[in-house]
Amino acid sequence: MKRTSRIPSVSRRVALGAAIVLAATSASVAAADDGPGPFGVTAMVGPTAESARIGALFTADTAGSLAGHHFCTASVVHSPRRDLIVSAAHCVDGDDTTGLVFVPGYRDGQAPYGVWKVGRRYLPDGWAKGQDEDSDVAFAVVDELGGKRVEEVTGANRFVSGMATGATAVTVTGYPDSREVPISCTNKPVAHSATQQRIDCPEFTGGTSGSPWVNGDHQVVGVLGGHQQGGATADTSYSVVLGSEAGELYNDAVGD
Repeated sequence: MKRTSRIPSVSRRVALGAAIVLAATSASVAAADDGPGPFGVTAMVGPTAESARIGALFTADTAGSLAGHHFCTASVVHSPRRDLIVSAAHCVDGDDTTGLVFVPGYRDGQAPYGVWKVGRRYLPDGWAKGQDEDSDVAFAVVDELGGKRVEEVTGANRFVSGMATGATAVTVTGYPDSREVPISCTNKPVAHSATQQRIDCPEFTGGTSGSPWVNGDHQVVGVLGGHQQGGATADTSYSVVLGSEAGELYNDAVGD
């Protein structure tokens, strides 16, 4: 389980105690298609326009002191209202009284693009009724901040369902709970089952649940979660196959 337990209704993750040994940032730069690698190399991510769309989740009571308190990852996806994020369902399904905030581009205790309150959450029926690992994806609306909506500030990737697993390589970016900067890795997903896909990328430990899998067209085609709530080991991660259920959930989130 690749999250840190902060929300009371979710059990504590499997401890993944491996120390993170990262390659130089430049070594991880690989086109998110079938172009040259290297693939399967994990590195720290610098502040870029692309990484600004990805952030860490915190409980609202830690918003005043962010360092060391993030527990999952989320990312901004395009929507007509420009206020939508996507993450894993197991990251946002806590008690409704548990306030959450999203900090895009989070780095070293700082919130360069602001601290955004998470509002209404959208979970698939399969997860809401039985925590089905094949439904481990969710959307949430974030409130306006300073009269702006989050997508206006950070930009967004596009959420896409129905993409064939492994059609292209993807870049996975997330926030391990042991680090205060994001990490990233590019590789090609493979099918784990008809409903789950997996990717081999080292050192994606607790806290990386909800990390987007982004292809070269800036499309989110996976969200770290699913099988074993993202994976029981640091080197292999999972996502549900984003099919009709995920597509309908997105439509619900943008249609309300």
